[in-house]
Amino acid sequence: MLAWAKGRQAFLSAFDLNLHPFDEAIALERLADGNFQGHTSARYANMVGPFGGIVAAQMLQAVLLHPARLGDPTVLTINFATGLQDGPFEVSARPARTNRSTQHWQLEIKQNGESALIGTAMTAVRRPTWSDTEHRMPSTIGPQEVARNVPSVPMEWVKRYDMRFIKGALPAVWDGRLEPDSLSQQWMRDDPPRPLDFCALAALADVFFIRLFSRRATRSPVGTVSMTVYFHADAAQLALTGTGFLLGQAVGQQFRDGYFDQSAQLWNEAGDLLATTSQLVYFRD
Repeated sequence: MLAWAKGRQAFLSAFDLNLHPFDEAIALERLADGNFQGHTSARYANMVGPFGGIVAAQMLQAVLLHPARLGDPTVLTINFATGLQDGPFEVSARPARTNRSTQHWQLEIKQNGESALIGTAMTAVRRPTWSDTEHRMPSTIGPQEVARNVPSVPMEWVKRYDMRFIKGALPAVWDGRLEPDSLSQQWMRDDPPRPLDFCALAALADVFFIRLFSRRATRSPVGTVSMTVYFHADAAQLALTGTGFLLGQAVGQQFRDGYFDQSAQLWNEAGDLLATTSQLVYFRD
């Protein structure tokens, strides 16, 4: 493992000594069998294992690096069969079916020979059509009018994002109080700022804190079971967003029998809806 880690550092250094922490975290090395080798990043550590958003980005990166890829991502779904342990892992991305303009992918991350995460994705060549947005960006104050919030939590990954909460930040006091809803709104972007792309957008879709904590100020064991990201923007639109902030809005929908789901939307400062996302989360009282 140590030898592989040294080799990975050499692999990264060959490209850029000043690599952004996000790019370093999602860097993959292609193996002889066509799969990819990756490694967890201490900079994106969660309470246990890595931040789920960075794992989603690593899986999507395997699709984007695949020589047979057709088009850009439209949807990514990941099921967390178990948590990743710190260390190397192997990612497989296989095009299960390719049509004229769409491609369907089967994804898997294995660690120590066992499946840890499984998923699917679809890429597509987008063509101009009639367009409209029903879920428009809510009217709110801009990112420069909100102070940056650094949550007091023992998770390294939160330091990788500039988060500015308009409403729905983590409870200041964990006193068990129950809020009427779990709605939160926040401006957010990578820290240091980084031009937006599909992998970064996939990770930002998971930056929202668990809705259970926004609804009731009680610390509970939780874990995302499944996560889906729908990409509504193409690469050109993401490039126009650049290093600007995204407005994220998230809310829970049903809390019951140890599971709940949450949905969220992400707009750029111009008001373009770039992505929507949903999660199923396990919790225990």
